[in-house]
Amino acid sequence: MSMINSLRAAVRTNRRRGAAGVYGVLPEDAGSAVVDCAVYQHGKRKGETCSPREAAHRVKAAHQLPEGEGSFSWIGLHEPTGAEFEGIAQRFGLHPLAVEDAVHAHQRPKVERYDDVLFAVFKTIRYVEHDQLTPTSEVVETGELMVFAGRDFVITVRHGGHGSLQELRHRLEADADEAGLLAKGPSAVLHAIADHVVDNYLLVAERLQNDVDEIEYGVFSAKGGRSSDVGRVYQLKREVLEFKRAVVPLLRPMQQLSEPLQRLVDPDIQKYFRDVADHLARVAEQVHGFDELLNSLLQANLAQVSVAQNEDMRKITAWAAIFAVPTMITGVYGMNFEYMPELHHKYGYPTVLGAIVLICVGMYRGFRRNGWL
Repeated sequence: MSMINSLRAAVRTNRRRGAAGVYGVLPEDAGSAVVDCAVYQHGKRKGETCSPREAAHRVKAAHQLPEGEGSFSWIGLHEPTGAEFEGIAQRFGLHPLAVEDAVHAHQRPKVERYDDVLFAVFKTIRYVEHDQLTPTSEVVETGELMVFAGRDFVITVRHGGHGSLQELRHRLEADADEAGLLAKGPSAVLHAIADHVVDNYLLVAERLQNDVDEIEYGVFSAKGGRSSDVGRVYQLKREVLEFKRAVVPLLRPMQQLSEPLQRLVDPDIQKYFRDVADHLARVAEQVHGFDELLNSLLQANLAQVSVAQNEDMRKITAWAAIFAVPTMITGVYGMNFEYMPELHHKYGYPTVLGAIVLICVGMYRGFRRNGWL
């Protein structure tokens, strides 16, 4: 709580000082969590990687020049601690609540606005390769990606071992010209990140489709309810539910970013957000379909298990009935009575054996004809 209180005090101080005070002298920025930091002007990267403090000063100096309009900094961090992020948060006037979410992670996907800063939380998804789907297989691995998009800065905070933005940054820099997305400023970077995350959702959904098809084939295979598919179905359903929690909460925020009333997003970028929202809606429909299908497969598998158990009980009952006949007959003739007329009959033994065989064969054929055996 001490860090949050100090951040709140710093934000209040920054607001009183105005835009010029945002880049005041602060303690040296902790750089252990900084993955990359650069300044962009007219869509082009200016200079080499620098510290967040130096990036802030470069942007401030560029804004004082006529040709420096549109300059912004992009700072990328990976799992920063509170102490590592405190100086950056104070320097750029980030809201303490958003800072707390970015540091501690485990947040619900969302897009929030704090004054002139958009704060977005994305769940990154990675498909985990596996040779065979088992009741303990991990199918999807999740991480988190937070984005602060202000007037002249973008700060990305990544949690987890995947979801790196290095390739995305290089791709945007390779398209660095007056017509490139980076020339549109921080909102263009926010769109590129959202598009990158949603494209990964599409890839994961395609791979999940194969797992769902495999489960469906297994449930309705010749083995039926005798296989261990119920554990596999339940595990895959848990993984799909984790995927669903990453996708569904973003539907409304992505639509809001494409609306004309969203003044923090460049009008030329809003139509790109509509495309991201469309792709996200498609993924949401796929994930919802996976969830519904797995529910049906789980019920079908449980029904198959019940049917298989009933078949086993019918077979056991039929064989018990067949073996009950010779047991009863031999039990009758096993009584130690002296006067039993059949005991002294010349053909009594073969007659009884023949009767036992005929009765058992007749019962067997009757059970087979009725589907019990």
